[in-house]
Parts: sequence; structure tokens; C-alpha cells
Amino acid sequence: QVHLVESGGGLVQTGGSLRLSCATSTRTFSTYTKAWFRQAPGKEREFVAAINWSGGITSYADSVKGRFTISRDNVKDTVTLQMGSLKPEDTAVYYCAAGHYYGSSWTSYDAWGQGTQVTVSS
Repeated sequence: QVHLVESGGGLVQTGGSLRLSCATSTRTFSTYTKAWFRQAPGKEREFVAAINWSGGITSYADSVKGRFTISRDNVKDTVTLQMGSLKPEDTAVYYCAAGHYYGSSWTSYDAWGQGTQVTVSS
């Protein structure tokens, strides 16, 4: 069974930064697309960013473009989301995902982490 484990969430003030990391427990997902999604209370899970297997293609939600950066290390089998200029509306549980197909829909992804809470105070 594949496990994705997120870390790095926490409480930060508006304008601050956080770095989320996601590690996998198996090498199986080293060539998969990796992505981050988030879900705020009472809202649907939404796409944040994705990166293809080589790291050469990335995409972002409009709401985070220019503030967040996704990257991956295929040797360590980790994916990272560097978040800057954080806003209260970025408050959510952030989920790491891995899948065969590249896309912004949650249906493209086969494996999910349990999530890490990010809270941005105003």
C-alpha cells in the first residue's frame, strides 16, 4: 500500500510563508504526476498546483499563481509546495496527491495523503 505523508503545515500571519513537503513510502510514485489540493471548511476540494514526473511542467490555480511554487526531488521521492504572501483565504487542509495523469481534476489522482492544516491569521 502506498502512503503519502504531508508535513510543514501550521499557523502563520498574513503575508508569511510556509513550506509543505510530501514524502512517499514507495518508489512506485517517483514517475507519477504529483499535485497539491486544498479544502477549506464547507468548501469542495480544489486544485492548487501540479508537477509532471520530470518536473519540467507545472501548473497552478489562478488564486495562487505567483505566490506558490511546486517542485519535486525524484531521488528523495518528495514534492514540495513553497507558499508565500499567504492570505487568510489560503486557510485549508492541504493534500498531496499522486497519479498517472496530469491535470487539475482530483479524479486524475490515485493516491492521497491525509492532509496538513494551514491556517493564515489576519
